[in-house]
Amino acid sequence: MSFVVAPDSYDRFMGRYSGPLATLFADFAGIAAPMDVLDVGSGPGALTKELVSRLDNGSISAVDPSDPFVSAIRERFPSVAVEQASAEHLPFRDESFDVTMAQLVVHHMTDPVAGVAEMGRVTRSDGVVAACVWDFAGDRSPLSPYWRAVKRFDPESTGESELAGAKEGDLTRIFDEAGLGDVSETAIAFEVTHESFEEWWEPFALGVGPAGRHLAQLSSEDRDRVAAWCRQEVPDPPFTLDIAVWAARGRPAPQTV
Repeated sequence: MSFVVAPDSYDRFMGRYSGPLATLFADFAGIAAPMDVLDVGSGPGALTKELVSRLDNGSISAVDPSDPFVSAIRERFPSVAVEQASAEHLPFRDESFDVTMAQLVVHHMTDPVAGVAEMGRVTRSDGVVAACVWDFAGDRSPLSPYWRAVKRFDPESTGESELAGAKEGDLTRIFDEAGLGDVSETAIAFEVTHESFEEWWEPFALGVGPAGRHLAQLSSEDRDRVAAWCRQEVPDPPFTLDIAVWAARGRPAPQTV
């Protein structure tokens, strides 16, 4: 899936969570200099920024299928080698990287198993493939209050809970099917505080991701109804969201000749 939205809109909607997550995810993947690292589905650069802070810029590569996001990476991080490509078709030779990472991407891949297999292909045999996805099924994503409100008038809605990797064990299954070995999975939990309801709510109107697109398709009356129910789903401001991702890492299968 390609996000055809302005990078600043994505930053306002998801950057407030993907930025803090990037630090924890980089720790989980064991990022430290010197390493050659690939950021798959980089978006406008939340994880890329964290990698730049830890590594020499020349050792970082990034890919994303979205033209606006690729342009944003080139502008924000000129020394990062960025290509416009999908996870399923990475434009790199076998065993090019020490670590290949996908932050909040697997659930947007057209074919998650193929995408993770490609990540394994371009990772060195002693390297690490790592991915993480919001715990949508466990109701621990920053978007969970929105989807709970939606269910109040659309009980059949599953929100994003059925997306790939969104429940415990799903990333492990995907990694196994992609041929990776030594797979481990864990939850990474953290907190984000919002000073007001409006600060949390207003970026939903920017049309980013499944939640933003869902809201944009509603009538103005239904949007107001969802907003009112969302107010009931979060504590009085300022409020803190306890959120988590499922994160998995594994080793590439040995290359056969």
